[in-house]
Amino acid sequence: MARDYYDVLGVTRTASAEEIQQAFRKLARKHHPDINKDPGAEERFKEINDAYSVLSDPATRQRYDRFGENFRQIPQDYDERVAAGAGARGGWSAGVGGAGGGGGRSGVRFRTADGVDFDDSGVDFEDLFGGIFGRGRSAGGGWGPVPGADQEAEIQLGVEEAYRGGKRGITLGGPSGQRTYDVNIPRGVVDGQRIRLAGEGGRGSPDAPPGDLYLRVRIKPDGRFRLEGRDIHVVLLVTPWEAALGATVPVSTPGGTAKVTVPAGSSSGRRLRLRGEGMPNPRGEDGDLYAEVRIMVPPEATARERELFEELAAASAFDPRRPR
Repeated sequence: MARDYYDVLGVTRTASAEEIQQAFRKLARKHHPDINKDPGAEERFKEINDAYSVLSDPATRQRYDRFGENFRQIPQDYDERVAAGAGARGGWSAGVGGAGGGGGRSGVRFRTADGVDFDDSGVDFEDLFGGIFGRGRSAGGGWGPVPGADQEAEIQLGVEEAYRGGKRGITLGGPSGQRTYDVNIPRGVVDGQRIRLAGEGGRGSPDAPPGDLYLRVRIKPDGRFRLEGRDIHVVLLVTPWEAALGATVPVSTPGGTAKVTVPAGSSSGRRLRLRGEGMPNPRGEDGDLYAEVRIMVPPEATARERELFEELAAASAFDPRRPR
């Protein structure tokens, strides 16, 4: 059984968007596989990303709160389908209450024409749901057209491709063979997010619409960029004199090269923030880019460089090991 997404992030069900973001950033830093070498860190990081991708989107969070762990199997037009199914059944009606996340129940309640109602406790949800919409009488039996089922597949993207978005052709295999799709990648898509291809899911009965195909995004590891939600982390290589005196230096981003100001007296490990230079967010605030200073020395100093370093060593009283 899937873990409750609120439990994954360690927040309450009434947590604000800011609290969810803060919890995600803290956990992502702790469990990112580039930092945490524990064998289970990668799976834990994916779980954290999945939880954040659902709870950070208001519409998706609302569906999760309503349907629980089954929310991805519930069609977007669920209420309309239930209403149509109720009319065809001649007196059945249905409603949905709070599902409580990963509680193992869909939260769906059905009521018969004589007023007796029951929930899905002890009932196979897929059988019950499919019994109304996916199986049953023929089109002439009074149940009406049967819409196709929604389907899901994974798509892997590089960081730069996810940052920029754009068109991409993908090929997926299935029972009926391979199919190629032209996919419009939204700019700033993040790990765990889903891309909807309307009408590309399972086939319905005659005169019924097909389901949708959802592509779940997985961002491939990149040696230059580390993602935490929409924030991007990079290593900024600087010389000892740039770190000591301050400088404006170029930094690579998925969107190209940007400029960052290194304050005088910066040591390795210092993080410099470039607001809004992270992953774009079409629905809100863009992520930030964090450049971590790393001081590099010449691998093979020339005679003159060595002479200057020796002069500095003789003139400076700085001792980084001395308590301050």
